[in-house]
Amino acid sequence: MNAKHTFDRYGKSLLHPTQPGSGWYSWLNLVWSMWIFLVPLTETKGAFPHWLWPTLASYAVFLAIFVYVHYGNHRHVFGASLAIAVLGFVVTPWNPGAQGYIIYACAYLAFAFRPRMAMGSMVVLVAAYSAFWLWRGYPWLFVLNAVVVGLVVGGMNVHYIRRKQADVALKLSHDEVRRLAALAERERIGRDLHDLLGHTLSLVALKSELANKLVDRDPAAARRELEEVSRVAREALTQVRSAVTGIRAAGLGAELASARLLLEADAIELQYALAPVTLPPEIETVLALTVREAVTNIQRHARARHAEVSLSSTPREVKLCIADDGRGGAIAPGNGLSGMRERIEALGGKLRIDSSPTGTRLEACVPLPKVAMSLPDEGLDAAAA
Repeated sequence: MNAKHTFDRYGKSLLHPTQPGSGWYSWLNLVWSMWIFLVPLTETKGAFPHWLWPTLASYAVFLAIFVYVHYGNHRHVFGASLAIAVLGFVVTPWNPGAQGYIIYACAYLAFAFRPRMAMGSMVVLVAAYSAFWLWRGYPWLFVLNAVVVGLVVGGMNVHYIRRKQADVALKLSHDEVRRLAALAERERIGRDLHDLLGHTLSLVALKSELANKLVDRDPAAARRELEEVSRVAREALTQVRSAVTGIRAAGLGAELASARLLLEADAIELQYALAPVTLPPEIETVLALTVREAVTNIQRHARARHAEVSLSSTPREVKLCIADDGRGGAIAPGNGLSGMRERIEALGGKLRIDSSPTGTRLEACVPLPKVAMSLPDEGLDAAAA
């Protein structure tokens, strides 16, 4: 991963002032640069501060680098680190607070390389700075401050990058699970339809040709063949409807399997149970999307350790319940909740969310059409720990 790619992916969200929601925060990073002025101010007594002009000149260069990098020139983050480090070396003889530039250089180096190489470059920088000023006779406490603070700040940025990399890897893994599940489902549908319709359509074609040949010589036999064709076609229609029901039922189950993988990656235990009910495709799609949105919110915001999903039904409606033992709190209209509510209400259903400090419970009730009815014990009942 090169410097530009690393900074674009992980650095802009904290440091780029043009990013939505982070502009004012990124400029707060400059507050720590006031240390460059505070250190000499505490030591100046009466005389004209000899450190002022070199510090002001270096600080103007520092601000120019800060703005240059943060407004889109991320390819040069390593060069910016070196330039800021040079400011630290040059200005320190006039102003001991210029070691703050070394700390900023360490912070930038975290975005210049892979994590291990970034830490190595920070160690080299603070070691060179320390050796040079110890050789010049500066006290070791002065040098120690630059070493400790520089490595801590740079290390925190490296840790941030690693966390973001783990989040990206988890998202890619989750997307891959969805893709593989969809691919497996398409292959299963193809096999089922081939096994189901291949023999049936061959039989229909054969009997139709036979009836066509017999229609003049033996009308009664031709009529029997046509009746057989009609019977086979009706059976095929029944089998296709049954297969489509199975295809639809796999949607919610696959979504729950994907949800379990997502939550288990964050050490959140998921248990679920689905009642044996045949759902129209539009209802199952909405419920599957509701599970996806709710589980994503649990993983991102709830700080939960346990979650439960249940699906129950009556002759008139189906109810989906999703609960967690997270921190709860106020329900914001974002996080997919608005879209979730709109989809459910479009089917004539209702969405209710109860959130307390001990957790959140979501209930989605959707009316069933008259043709929907409970199946025997071959429905899906599962619990995952």
